[in-house]
Amino acid sequence: MKHEKIHVACCICGGGPAGIMLGYLLARAGIKVAVLEKHKDFFRDFRGDTIHPSTIQLMYELDLLGAFLKVPHQEIDHLTAQFNGVDVLVADFKHLPVAKPILALMPQWDFLNFITAAAEKYSTFKLYRETIATQLVKDNNEVRGIMATTPDGELEITADLVIGADGRNSIIRKLAGLRVIETGVPIDVLWFRLARQKGDPGQTFGRFEKGRIMVLLDRDEYWQCALVIAKGDYDNIKAAGLDAFRTEIEQITPFLAHHTEVLKSWDDINLLSVAIDHLEKWYAPGLLCIGDAAHAMSPVGGVGINLAIQDAVATANILYRSLAAGKTITPAQLYAVQRRRQLPARLIQRVQVYVQNGMVKRRADIALSQRMPLALKILKRFRILSRVPARIVGMGVRPEHIRTPEVK
Repeated sequence: MKHEKIHVACCICGGGPAGIMLGYLLARAGIKVAVLEKHKDFFRDFRGDTIHPSTIQLMYELDLLGAFLKVPHQEIDHLTAQFNGVDVLVADFKHLPVAKPILALMPQWDFLNFITAAAEKYSTFKLYRETIATQLVKDNNEVRGIMATTPDGELEITADLVIGADGRNSIIRKLAGLRVIETGVPIDVLWFRLARQKGDPGQTFGRFEKGRIMVLLDRDEYWQCALVIAKGDYDNIKAAGLDAFRTEIEQITPFLAHHTEVLKSWDDINLLSVAIDHLEKWYAPGLLCIGDAAHAMSPVGGVGINLAIQDAVATANILYRSLAAGKTITPAQLYAVQRRRQLPARLIQRVQVYVQNGMVKRRADIALSQRMPLALKILKRFRILSRVPARIVGMGVRPEHIRTPEVK
């Protein structure tokens, strides 16, 4: 087994949306980057598949939008909720000030492959697949790089900056000893697919029925379904049997009555254990965490992928000049990234906690579950207000813009 040693300006651990986008932006600016991805490809199902208007706008600013929209996807310009049979327009994206005001549904592996292909046009970008960071390399208590394992042996990367973009179970933040603050979450989510059939509605929507909540994403040939359950209730659902589970799905969404037979075993249903947390401090000397490694998000609103991308853009905007010049990245610069992105992440997390707590309360209170929430009542009466949640979900808080140059 060989021992390879390389030096880069920035070593990014994690090939998800935050890591790949940051790697692309830095490489585009002429900065030598290594991105480490633990899998051999990006093909993993039931991940964040929603590309929000804020990310669509970034594609436009990078002159990638035309090519991006050629990747197979579905486009949504509004979101509807159905509460006990009553339709409510929740978010109207059509009025957002972006190049194309839509929400795109695209498998995350397709998005990552697209950005990776764009990044690999630059000689300064290198993606190491099946590569896992195992140790931080330090000098005088400052991170100077990482040790990693690859299929061919050991890889030692020295770097001016190490980025932890390796998700909610981040190895990097554990190795760095960064303190994680967890938020109690009362829900989990069951993901599964049901084939679309003739006569099905042609839209993505959420359905609230007698305190039960299910989201259906229209993926053209199939529905990607998310059923919200109480935290830790999965074993009880399994114990009740697959027939009871199919019946519950059909009761929540009657038009699926002839769809659920494709669920042959519990292997067809994926449990997402929902977690919300954040780092007290996103950085250490020579190291910075972004995306889910810094702030794990709930699937409520589908905003996780887009917040991670916003983190990547802010990181590149703030640090690229120093990285390009080979200057030491100071703790003050790392704190500037956290200061810029912490507020958007924490505000969205608070909204997610509020929504989740309301879901569980309504499920437990039969009388309450029959009454439309005040927010939906207001949206139903004043449709123009659907632009407000569209702005929050579609653009987020403090949206970022491309400030990094392209160096050819």
